[in-house]
Amino acid sequence: MELGWLLAWGAALLLGLRVLMELSATANFALRIGFYSALCVAASALTAPVCVLVNGGRSVKNMRRVAGPPPIIKAVVKSFKYFFGLRFEVKGLENFEVEGPAIIVSNHQSILDMMGLMEVLPDGCVQVGKKELMYAGSVGLIIYLGGVIFINRKSTSSAKMVMAEVAKTMVTENVKVWVYPEGTRNCTGDLLPFKKGAFHLAVQAQVPVIPVVYSSFTSFYNPKKKLFKSGKIKVEVLPPIETKGLTPDDVSDLTDRCFCLMRETLFRLSGRPA
Repeated sequence: MELGWLLAWGAALLLGLRVLMELSATANFALRIGFYSALCVAASALTAPVCVLVNGGRSVKNMRRVAGPPPIIKAVVKSFKYFFGLRFEVKGLENFEVEGPAIIVSNHQSILDMMGLMEVLPDGCVQVGKKELMYAGSVGLIIYLGGVIFINRKSTSSAKMVMAEVAKTMVTENVKVWVYPEGTRNCTGDLLPFKKGAFHLAVQAQVPVIPVVYSSFTSFYNPKKKLFKSGKIKVEVLPPIETKGLTPDDVSDLTDRCFCLMRETLFRLSGRPA
């Protein structure tokens, strides 16, 4: 009898939440964000021990396959899209097939970027992220175990030292490095001006820059408007931009070239006039 009452109350609660989500955009947004946050925390807590047991702790193998077992974090995060009705249409994955290391740059829109990242993340790739992510509980732990390279954005000298080490690691270990050149999330449907760190890194290591562009989320995800619903995200991996022979004097032009190319692609994928 008690089990029957619990099931009845549970069904009533779920039905009530569903009705509330349909009637109120604010409630829909709050519940979806709450569920997304809880899902990230729970999935990270459950996945962290598996990463330690399978790959011995912090390793890029946990995030994306280098060799051996399938990537643990990628498999878990890719399943998130089914909970929120998100679809990804990806083009140009063959452009990741360059010999040796490379710098990958992409636009950075929201908390949903993590799912988009796992849809296209190439083998042997490590991300660069802000140091504050390390302190995000179990989520910070799983990011750390995934081999993410942390930089202190508040300290220019510290960030430069880290990026110099990244350049050495990238070449010696033959890995690709994923950077968000805008430096912060931007859900306006446009691009923020690019910081030059990633492009300095590419020129210093003489490796190609591979731009990745995600279409705008604003039609179905916008925190300012309390909007969060199902939708399709278009992703395009653009051809590599070579940096061999370039010098530090060419970094500004390289940055501008990449910005214009990615902005044009963003507008095209989003069905927006340039």
